[in-house]
Amino acid sequence: MLTVVEKLTPQKINDFEKNVRGELILPSHTNYEDTRKVYNAMINKHPGMIVKCDDIADVMASVNFGRENTLLVAVRGGGHNGGGLGLCDDGLVIDLSGLKSVRVDTSNNTVRVGGGNLWREVDHATHPFGLAVPAGIISSTGVGGLTLGGGIGHLSRKYGLTIDNLLEADMVLADGSYVTVNANKNPDLFWAIRGGGGNFGIVTSFKFQAHPVKTVIGGPTLWSIEQTEKIMEWYDNFLNKAPDDLNGFIATMVIPGPPFPEHLHNKKFCGIVWCYTGNAADFDKFFEPVRELNPIFEHVGEMPYPSIQTMFDGLLPSGLQWYWRADFFNELGPEIRAQHLKYGSKIPTALSQMHLYPISGAAGRVGSKETAWAYRDAKYAGVIVGVDEDAQNADKITSWCKEYWEALHPYSSGGAYSNFMMDEGQDRVKASYKHNYDRLLQIKRKYDPTNLFCINQNIKP
Repeated sequence: MLTVVEKLTPQKINDFEKNVRGELILPSHTNYEDTRKVYNAMINKHPGMIVKCDDIADVMASVNFGRENTLLVAVRGGGHNGGGLGLCDDGLVIDLSGLKSVRVDTSNNTVRVGGGNLWREVDHATHPFGLAVPAGIISSTGVGGLTLGGGIGHLSRKYGLTIDNLLEADMVLADGSYVTVNANKNPDLFWAIRGGGGNFGIVTSFKFQAHPVKTVIGGPTLWSIEQTEKIMEWYDNFLNKAPDDLNGFIATMVIPGPPFPEHLHNKKFCGIVWCYTGNAADFDKFFEPVRELNPIFEHVGEMPYPSIQTMFDGLLPSGLQWYWRADFFNELGPEIRAQHLKYGSKIPTALSQMHLYPISGAAGRVGSKETAWAYRDAKYAGVIVGVDEDAQNADKITSWCKEYWEALHPYSSGGAYSNFMMDEGQDRVKASYKHNYDRLLQIKRKYDPTNLFCINQNIKP
């Protein structure tokens, strides 16, 4: 069978290469193997060509080339997607890593960010001004993928999801045209990209509302895994009554090694990672109920906001094996807590873990139809990840992850946060967009009727 490159004439490829400023990388090139790698080493896809775009004109030319030659097209921003949806086999990958720029406007505390930026680059630019944009918990995550899927993180209870702070975006559409979308221009598209993923075009820049965040008080508290049910029940009652300034995600996890104390290494825990954005003088009062639970370990203190965003970067570098499963949850009842104890006690490798992120506070006060992100009424976005550096453990971490998910799914809200999903089929996509799916489908048919942008949690026209 001919590959995509073999189907195209050398003249077509040469003409395309001359029409872009960025580098066109083919399988024959020496840097192809490194270039096709993404964050999740379990992903092993072989694109027919990768174009590393330098500017918007490159993106437009690449979209036109892919459409005119009926190529399978994938779009890669930070390459962090768990399911490897920034790559495709035997198609065209439009790589946005060259579209980087961050401009802070202190007159209105807004930030303009390139489609290829990573969140650590945004934090680096905003922090000197005492500002931050709500994002995730790993600084190497790409701005584009996290934003288009919704954006859950340390600041969600205080300032909402990342999409709740998106003011505007510039996009290249499937027909190669370039548009700006906001509340007044192309408002249907603006609605759709706030949670609907990369289905509708390629975002070349984002404009965000930033907020006054210079330092936070944060870090982990740990309890033995045997206390999981007790801590989860307490957490469920406590956090949703706490002020918006206090955020914390709960986890079942293993302490893999440094920088944690040696006596904790390779033991299983129920943990909560906290982030407090309020007045430091009030923190001890809010945190007193946590300390009354006598955690085995507490490392909670004041730090610059970029520090909490990079806290786990060293433990979870690029190149590990990852398998993801996820669901939303409306509550943490006894059946759910029992499964977390059962499977948290069976964590197979030191980096495998489960997280539950709260969708309360500001994130929960947005209407479920105001953006494409449908699960505002859920209390938690849960994710289970099997993680290890050794490819020989891929089956072990995948099996544990699937079994854990299958035990919990009957108690879930039905769908999942799209950024936490693998390629799981159309029924899961529909469940995850819920009542917003039909509206997203109408917008997809309007802007991408041939489904050029299909390598994503796909809305099929």
